[in-house]
Amino acid sequence: MTELTTSYLANKIDGKLTGPDIVIQGIFTFLNHAKPGDAVIRHWIDEKGVEIARNRGVSCVVTQNPKGDAVKTAQELDFPLIITPKIELANAFALRWSIEKFAPGSIRVVVTGTNGKSTTTHMIQNILNHAGYNCYTNTDSKSEFNTLIDPVVSDQISRFKAKTKKPIDAMVVEVSEVQGWMDKLMKDHAYLMTDAVKPDVLVLTNITMDHIGLINSIEETYAEIYGALAAVEKSCQNNYAVLNYDDPLLRKMAGEIVTCPSIISHGSVEPDFNPDLTVKSDGIHHEDELFLKMEDLPFKSKHFLQNTMAAIGACLALNIDTSAIKAGILSYSPLNRRFSILYQEPLIIDDFAHNPDGITATIKSASEMSEGTLIILFAVRGSRGEVINRLNAEALASALQAVDYSLIITSSSEVVDELNTVHASEIEVVRKVMDEHKLEHTFKEELEDALNYTLNTAKKEDTILLIGAQGMDPAKDILNRIKGPE
Repeated sequence: MTELTTSYLANKIDGKLTGPDIVIQGIFTFLNHAKPGDAVIRHWIDEKGVEIARNRGVSCVVTQNPKGDAVKTAQELDFPLIITPKIELANAFALRWSIEKFAPGSIRVVVTGTNGKSTTTHMIQNILNHAGYNCYTNTDSKSEFNTLIDPVVSDQISRFKAKTKKPIDAMVVEVSEVQGWMDKLMKDHAYLMTDAVKPDVLVLTNITMDHIGLINSIEETYAEIYGALAAVEKSCQNNYAVLNYDDPLLRKMAGEIVTCPSIISHGSVEPDFNPDLTVKSDGIHHEDELFLKMEDLPFKSKHFLQNTMAAIGACLALNIDTSAIKAGILSYSPLNRRFSILYQEPLIIDDFAHNPDGITATIKSASEMSEGTLIILFAVRGSRGEVINRLNAEALASALQAVDYSLIITSSSEVVDELNTVHASEIEVVRKVMDEHKLEHTFKEELEDALNYTLNTAKKEDTILLIGAQGMDPAKDILNRIKGPE
């Protein structure tokens, strides 16, 4: 690798260097993680932060927004401060550098799309672990580590190598399809992050509306997700794209591929095409041969089956032994809040359904499992605006039309932080949609109150579905306090 100096780094990220040109001895990380020699990346920093960095002995600080006397203090301390016009350029460089340093010969998969990223990423990692790879992934249950907002992935890669004390020979990286900072779109995020990883396989799950405010049309969403494919097309070195052909926009995207990457498709059989992987009544088929029996699969919801086919496709593209693929799927345990079954009597299902497609699919799957009434406890998305909440409410109303249901709505006011506080207008728009569709519902402001009400009205044969984003995250812990663990 080229020797990493502050001047070299500044040049690579279109930055301006204040202070000396020195060799960067450590890793890219956060200020509170930094050790002597490390390079710190922060979206903003003030003079106090510069002083802390210098006292910690870090090599330099990279920032987009120097505040207060940050520049003056750096000059007075003769400390390297790099100002970049876009923090994502710095974090993309850090990611690329970290992979080259700590995982240079690794096989790599990128997973992006609107829904199903975390489950698909996690399942691929489980398969690769079964195949004997020391596999890093950035996926967690809240999908908080899939962005170029900060140096989290580059920091994690170096620490994963140190923790496992073995070469990183595989990476599965979840990439946010759309990202922003302070309500401003971080344009080309999926392209930049995918290009930094340079994957052997790109998995695209689906394209639908989310992140309203950052983007406001399906066309914009398509363009941002296409960026990941454009990054793979650019390298064009025996790589693959795994595409969900049940999504018409991904079929359209497949039609725009000229020479590479090669496509592995999954979805329903239709007159004009037969995907490489498809679901039939007896299980998942690969090229018309039964690959996994339906009765053996740990979960059978539509979204889980789509995620499973995507994971199979990715691992087949990597030439992973089929016995390891099957073992990785059959032993798979889902991430928290991914159609998780919390209790059996009554059956309580918890799912991070936070946009229209996720809500529709989750209600359909839960209703098929219910032997009585489907009782839905729905958390309004806080501080996300009226548009996405209206779209979610419309999806909820549409999905309930053919279901024997009971609906409770909550704003989870006592458990959310200021970034997820539900505003009056957001509650109002959700309840207004229910009234427009003549759907009866009960509103409870606090989540614990809503959970108690839900439990008290449920019969043993009923199914309780907990859906929503951050507002429903604490539900499992509250239920454990109310009912005790299962």
